Amino acid sequence: MGPALFSGPNRNVHPEPSRHLLRIRLPGPLRHDFGFRYFEPMLKITKTDYDALRHHGEETYPHECCGVLLGKFGDDIHTVTSAVRCGNTRDDSPHNRYNIDPRELVKIQSEGRKRGEDIVGFYHSHPDHPAQWSPTDLADAHWIGCSYVITRVAKGKADATNSFKLSGMDENDKKFSDEKIEVS
Repeated sequence: MGPALFSGPNRNVHPEPSRHLLRIRLPGPLRHDFGFRYFEPMLKITKTDYDALRHHGEETYPHECCGVLLGKFGDDIHTVTSAVRCGNTRDDSPHNRYNIDPRELVKIQSEGRKRGEDIVGFYHSHPDHPAQWSPTDLADAHWIGCSYVITRVAKGKADATNSFKLSGMDENDKKFSDEKIEVS
């Protein structure tokens, strides 16, 4: 018998690799290569929800807004069916930090499940800062597999929105990757 496929602390891991480990990022939303399908991460959102989360950032300027994205998971495509506003409970630095009350989050998750929706992501604004994730955003992100949408609000006007997918196996190797937004 040859050497074990897995040794060490993870030797009991199923030998079939995770679908996430087989993916490579290629141009275009979907590519076929060697009989495998590869997906580019994408967030699909209605124009109504997209405009609402951007408007939320304008309303709370110069403080950060925040909210939850409910919808459906599908391969690397997250489809948003509703964007739910949340209150920013940070009172020490709401201009550059946000926090969603855990009780509010549990309520949103429970109500979404009743409608067949999952939490597929979160959104927040960056007042007068780029629509890019910060080290603090990464440190505070814990929902692996979810989308994190950030809107830049410059002088009270939303002018850029980007999405990032949080990936990794745990807190030690989590990372953000760019995610295309499709507004319909």
